[in-house]
Amino acid sequence: MAGHGTDGHPHGADRLCEAGDRVYSRAVRRGRVPRRDAEPVPCLLELALLHPDPDDMDFLVPTAPQEVMTRLLRGVYDEVSASQRRVGAAVAAVEWYAGLGRQLSVAPAEGAAIRVLDGLSRIQAAMDEATQACTTEVLTVQPGGIRREDELTEGLHRALALRGRGVRMRDLYNHVARHGQGLLTYLELMGDAVEARTLDEVIDRLILFDRTVAFIPANADRTMALELRHPALISYLVTVFERLWRQAIPLSAPIPDSGIEGISHREQSIAALLAEGHQDAVIAERLGISVRTCRAHIARLSETLGAASRTQLGVRIAQAGLDVPTPSRIRIPDQGSPTAR
Repeated sequence: MAGHGTDGHPHGADRLCEAGDRVYSRAVRRGRVPRRDAEPVPCLLELALLHPDPDDMDFLVPTAPQEVMTRLLRGVYDEVSASQRRVGAAVAAVEWYAGLGRQLSVAPAEGAAIRVLDGLSRIQAAMDEATQACTTEVLTVQPGGIRREDELTEGLHRALALRGRGVRMRDLYNHVARHGQGLLTYLELMGDAVEARTLDEVIDRLILFDRTVAFIPANADRTMALELRHPALISYLVTVFERLWRQAIPLSAPIPDSGIEGISHREQSIAALLAEGHQDAVIAERLGISVRTCRAHIARLSETLGAASRTQLGVRIAQAGLDVPTPSRIRIPDQGSPTAR
């Protein structure tokens, strides 16, 4: 949740000042605080963490921590590509509000619209529960390039259980995942229960069950996750998935050429990211390839364009018209696929 207090309290709700922390915590514990107690911390009113008590205007009542958490995460998802870098930083604040929420008489946490899952065992248990309840479809985004055998084996029991109940699955991967034998074996095993497509870049990992519950990572090493059941968030994530799905290329179809002799589709994608000013490591991560492979492609790109330096390469990329993201070249009709549902 973006926002700033006064000049003396410039911050958002995810990083309250110490004075604001004390007053808001007191308001949550007691149900309200006198208006005069909040005068030194106007940030609480500006951030809508406190608001006037309609029964007594001399007092202020707190916004429920659960509502604050929802507003925080709604702001995070305004830009999906940026959200994957912000969620980890927001987790500490979410946990703090969740702790305060346990002090109020609210519905049990198990029914919360947003739940923090701390630890792989809790994540696996929640995923198993969602799998057992799923009856219609599963949508997933799987970033990171070539899928390792252990990653595919980890969720195989859930996928087989879903296939056995006739659940349809649609998976999005990076283009580079096409070169992994493990993925091809997995798709062959699953048969027509799974449809896979690929893109140059995808968002961070996302798993959606029956358009009612979603799981996303909550930190960089994926030892924490968020379980989302808020209808607005689910609707937003489904929309993001469907738009990426329409732009993606079926695994059964070849990746189109760049249209420029001597330059591959991947090199065209790398060129566009170089033109945006990204470093090699960032480009490699976004395309799901190793830094070494990325640098090999950059060297080949430089040779093809006749560039002797990075600066000259940037000029050559612009001259060749490679300084824009690779457009979608295939229009996929919705012919009774799960997309049309």
